Amino acid sequence: MNSDPALRVYGNLSLLEMAPVLLAADRIHPGKTVIEHGSVMALWGKSSDLASLDSAGQADIALNSETQALRGSVGNPDLRFIFTVAECPYRIVARRSAGIEQLADLRGKRVATQLESSGEFFLDAMLRTVGLTVEDVVRVHFMAHTEKPISQVPEALKRGDIDAVALWEPQPQRAKVAIGADVIEFQDPAVYTEQFNLCTKQASLDAAAMRARIVAFVRSLIVAARRLKADPESGCRLVAKAAKLDIETVRGAWPRFDYPGTLASDLIERLERQEPWVAKAQRRAPRSRDALARLIDDSVLREARASTAA
Repeated sequence: MNSDPALRVYGNLSLLEMAPVLLAADRIHPGKTVIEHGSVMALWGKSSDLASLDSAGQADIALNSETQALRGSVGNPDLRFIFTVAECPYRIVARRSAGIEQLADLRGKRVATQLESSGEFFLDAMLRTVGLTVEDVVRVHFMAHTEKPISQVPEALKRGDIDAVALWEPQPQRAKVAIGADVIEFQDPAVYTEQFNLCTKQASLDAAAMRARIVAFVRSLIVAARRLKADPESGCRLVAKAAKLDIETVRGAWPRFDYPGTLASDLIERLERQEPWVAKAQRRAPRSRDALARLIDDSVLREARASTAA
């Protein structure tokens, strides 16, 4: 009988990105796991400064987009990126009836996003491709667990309270369904494709027993990624239950996701692109490529692969 304590895993349970984690914990991983809503800050027993990622307790491993992991790593440089759980190109969903036919038409328009998030980074990056920045639009900030939760975004778009949405799935999918034929979308995977990563801290990797448990879970994530390709419906149902979403919303957004089952080879380039934006928001100097590279550790993946059946 396995007497190891439960591996504590924290991540945003409202996201489709969590599908491999949910599947691994539910059906693949032989050890005990506890899945909690939260962020990488839980690795140090802290809650995020964003209400949407509020949590209590301490994580052994945790998941976030690059943006939040970079924000958290400034005060906690022992954070380590060890596995890429999901990738998803973001999109802007807008109302044609608001006079939006091309990306540049967002100038002066009301765009729903979230403060200091991957959504706001994506919005700024997309606008820069047409000579604009987020300062050229009216940002309307929504955030889960506040008086303006992002779940209200689709209806706000439908009512005409906002003109466009720049957020993560499934809100763009819900917004698209809400406005029907009035929709226009803008996206460029080369400008921003989110990488949703599994992280831990160096002390956990240095502790032999904890490291073995983390490696075992990553091994289960590799298997989960393969299963999701063969049986996406199993992932859809687990996500719908965890996120309290209707299954059609999840199925509609699902094709946008890839669950690569590895550590993204271009992660350092992604971190380099985001670091200046994060640094500006935190009112500090950007870190060097070498400093960012020290946050990435592929040794867990290599160990997991060595013991995973082909």
